[in-house]
Amino acid sequence: MGMNRDMMAKIQKLQEQAMKAQQDLEEQVVDGSAGGGAVAISLTGGMRVQSLKIDPEVVDPGDVEMLEDLVTAAVNEALQKVQGLQAQQISGLAGQFGINLPR
Repeated sequence: MGMNRDMMAKIQKLQEQAMKAQQDLEEQVVDGSAGGGAVAISLTGGMRVQSLKIDPEVVDPGDVEMLEDLVTAAVNEALQKVQGLQAQQISGLAGQFGINLPR
C-alpha cells in the first residue's frame, strides 16, 4: 500500500522546513564567557567557533591551567546556548506538525 499524495506533500514540506531551520540555525551566533569576560567565545548555531578572545591579563605562563579552565568554561557555556537554539528549532518544527515533544 503506497503513501497518498497528501502524505508525500507533508513529508516534503517537513523536509524543506527542516532544511530551512538548519540554515537559520547556522546563521545564529551565541556567546559564552568566563572569568568576568576575561575569556569570550562566539559560536554559530552550527557549532563553529566564530571568535575567541582572551584578555592578556589572564595569560600567565605560570598558571596555564587557569587559562585552560576559563576557555573550557566559556566554550561549555556557548555550547549550552547552541543546544538551546537547536531545541527551539526542533520544537518549532514538531509543533507545526502536531508532534508533542517531552520537555
